Amino acid sequence: MSKYLLAAAGGVGFFCLLSSLLPAQALPNLNISEKELASVQDNDINKQADTNNNNLSETESDKLPIVNDTQQNLSSSNQPQNAVNALEPPADEMAQVTSVSQLSDVQPTDWAFQALQSLVERYGCIAGYPNQTYRGNRAMTRYEFAAGLNACLERINELIATATADLVKKEDLATLQKLQEQFAAELATLRGRVDALEARTTELEANQFSTTTKLTGEAIIAGIGATGGAPGKSGSNIILVNRVRLNLSTSFTGKDLLITGLQSHNFLGGADGRGSLQESLGLASPLLSSSSARTSFEPQFPGLNVKNLTGVGANSLELYKLLYIFPVANKLTLFAGTAAEVSDAFPAITPFYGEGQESISRFAGLNPVLRVSGGTSGSGLASAAGFIFNIAPSLDLRALYGSVNANIPQKSPNEVLAGVSETPLGGGFFSGSSVVAAQLTFKPMRDLDIGLNYAHSYHEINILGTGLISGDVGALAGVDPGTPVTLNSIGSTVTWRFSPKIALSGYGAALFVEDSSKTVDASTTFTSWMVGLHFRDLFKSGNNAGILFGQPLYRSEASGSAQLAPIGVNRATPYHLEAYYRWQINDHISITPGAFILFNPEGDRTNDTTTVGVLRTTFTF
Repeated sequence: MSKYLLAAAGGVGFFCLLSSLLPAQALPNLNISEKELASVQDNDINKQADTNNNNLSETESDKLPIVNDTQQNLSSSNQPQNAVNALEPPADEMAQVTSVSQLSDVQPTDWAFQALQSLVERYGCIAGYPNQTYRGNRAMTRYEFAAGLNACLERINELIATATADLVKKEDLATLQKLQEQFAAELATLRGRVDALEARTTELEANQFSTTTKLTGEAIIAGIGATGGAPGKSGSNIILVNRVRLNLSTSFTGKDLLITGLQSHNFLGGADGRGSLQESLGLASPLLSSSSARTSFEPQFPGLNVKNLTGVGANSLELYKLLYIFPVANKLTLFAGTAAEVSDAFPAITPFYGEGQESISRFAGLNPVLRVSGGTSGSGLASAAGFIFNIAPSLDLRALYGSVNANIPQKSPNEVLAGVSETPLGGGFFSGSSVVAAQLTFKPMRDLDIGLNYAHSYHEINILGTGLISGDVGALAGVDPGTPVTLNSIGSTVTWRFSPKIALSGYGAALFVEDSSKTVDASTTFTSWMVGLHFRDLFKSGNNAGILFGQPLYRSEASGSAQLAPIGVNRATPYHLEAYYRWQINDHISITPGAFILFNPEGDRTNDTTTVGVLRTTFTF
């Protein structure tokens, strides 16, 4: 009986000796936080890269380019998890060695030489590769460990069966006992940490939010001050504003995605712009507070439900995103939703886009063509459906149809102004104000991204729907506000990363507006352009900066009953100059100071040069 007990103890000794040969990594601290554990368990379906490997901005998880990449990433999950192992020699090509000298890469000076020599020459349970190497510094797989342990166990069984003398020496038992005594404290500590980790893992699994849904959020708190504006205006006091968003991303199959977004903010404005920064400067339109002094994170229609002209209180909770994205073929993805925006489907291209992270003005973030028809209202104005077609790895085509008042059966017969209904944008999914938009995105070179845009829009009232300038309302100057209009908009955005951390980016746009009432003959052309430099990891990793210059939307032509400018405006080309610096404090908090200057704001020389300063703090979680 003692012989068999000694054999079992010898098996433990073999196990310890075999383990001593494995490459080891010290683990000084096993205090894994719940947050770190959750991040490991989570299936992060919001990867920050677009389908063309464009390394585009991203800050918000509710963008379709991100979703499209998610589809590709999840589709590849069926591939082998350990492709690197395929490069290793198969186990059956290893050969048993009888002497450690047969292994050409094992030297007597190696720290585990004696242990290896014992396993080879005393117990004969170590195999080498066909080229007479052992590769002791290579990490082993669990399969290889099992194979080695099994070889040693089989050798033990052989020794027991033959009752070989000197099966296990007293020195082996003494060594094993000494190791147990020396590492008793460490083993107890490790056992306690593992038990605690298992308990915390069980608690996380029992209390996790959802197995199919990921919750992300963003909170913006900003101080804004401005000087200048229209003659006779004293300027604006410094104001403190906020915007909070919660995004629920749900996947039912691992390849689809349902985005549900909630938000609240305390920006004011309403139908007449009262209480807004733009109104205090005298630069806002008479309706809807459209202005070139608007910040990037401010909704287009603050304090107002533009669908039926009802008021919305500050910090009211609203659904700003409801969108479902699902693949139907290898290169084709469809999407549809009742609360969506054009910018959800189209990559921004420019690195200045990022309402909570990058540029501080509405002008800099996106090409104006994407903003037409409330395309970036900030409140999920439209019901939309469309597709993403990945033509090639460096080329994709995206298109959508959107309707603003899809949830209203009929246009209200009641009017608030001449020709302007209580539901000014019409009613029905296939009637009323609508937009058809498309973008072709391609990468002719690794460091060059190009986007070409086209949009065709119909509006029930005389409006552009961009929120970029005061002339947005009354797009056809001198024509009644209730006059329906048709827009054909074209634009292009280009970003060239001529240095690993510096990019040159710009856009150009032209909006052609025509009367659709057949009672007047009027047309107007708006143009806009922007160029700037974006700096990544400036002074410190994670810190970004931008400086840009351009021309906001400006009437360049007018014909028929349309005028180049409303009566009383002293026409002059407007310009926009902006600079900002984002300081990334940690993974979840950033602070962005910046300012933009408006020359000839709203295209009127009589307006004073206006400066808007912003100190924005963004929290992401």
